[in-house]
Amino acid sequence: MKYLIGIDGGGTKTKCVITDFQLKPLFETTGGPSNFLIQGTDKVSENILGLIIKCVNNLQIQFSDVAAIVLGTTGGGRQNDAEDLEKAITHLAAHKKIPLNIFKVESDARIALEGAFSGKPGSILIAGTGSIMFGKDRKGNIHRVGGFGRFIGDEGSGFSIGQKGLRIVAKQFDGRGNKTLITDLLKEKFKIESPEKLINEIYRNNFDIASVAPLVIEAAEKGDKAAQFIIESETEELILHIESMRKKLKEKKIFVALIGSLITTDNYFSFLFREKVVQKFNDVVIKEPENPPEIGAVLMAKQLSSQ
Repeated sequence: MKYLIGIDGGGTKTKCVITDFQLKPLFETTGGPSNFLIQGTDKVSENILGLIIKCVNNLQIQFSDVAAIVLGTTGGGRQNDAEDLEKAITHLAAHKKIPLNIFKVESDARIALEGAFSGKPGSILIAGTGSIMFGKDRKGNIHRVGGFGRFIGDEGSGFSIGQKGLRIVAKQFDGRGNKTLITDLLKEKFKIESPEKLINEIYRNNFDIASVAPLVIEAAEKGDKAAQFIIESETEELILHIESMRKKLKEKKIFVALIGSLITTDNYFSFLFREKVVQKFNDVVIKEPENPPEIGAVLMAKQLSSQ
């Protein structure tokens, strides 16, 4: 058994890499979405197994040569859900007479953490559509902050920013709030110009609320007071994530890798957030991830194969 496979399962696409035991990538491929909470376990199982087959065929090896496979995906952090997907994939593999030595499902955040610090201690702050922070201390213990989802959490995320922006627009439509540039930008980009259209888009057409976040950021950048208030409060929420993680890790200095377009691209939100990190902490260092999540999955596969 000479090979390892790591898979980063995303909502729109899935990245897969096969490496040797020195973690040297030998072949990489991509496939369709693998969020099994939305796509269902059957469809995702087909996608994942297809990627594994591609890797094995490309290297012209046997399935038995692959020591371990780790898939990191949304929903993988909940044990029951992860086990359901593991069973579905191993059952499908058995049906197709494909032997899988070790197959494990983990959360997408977990493999991102391992990849970012090559298995060493550190922490990651993810702020995209949702938000969560994971940390690993020097004893190997994993700590988590946030990640409670859009109904009771996801502070500092695209969803939270977009939701607050839409609330302000709704108030302006009613005359319950002051005029905001967010309303003009929403009309320009999504053709939402009335309360009826807004309600219809949100409750009937499954409108992507997080897609409004860039409009809120743009409005804040142009001096809109309501938008600036949202950005101010949402960056503070991410600062609270870091404060909590500092207490959990109990290190003299903590390294934080940032993940997610909201805080990794150049914009008003990320500038303000990074500025606050520098101002508020003298023991927090923002660091670029050392490896992508799929390599983090490979690292975890290697650990599993040696147990």
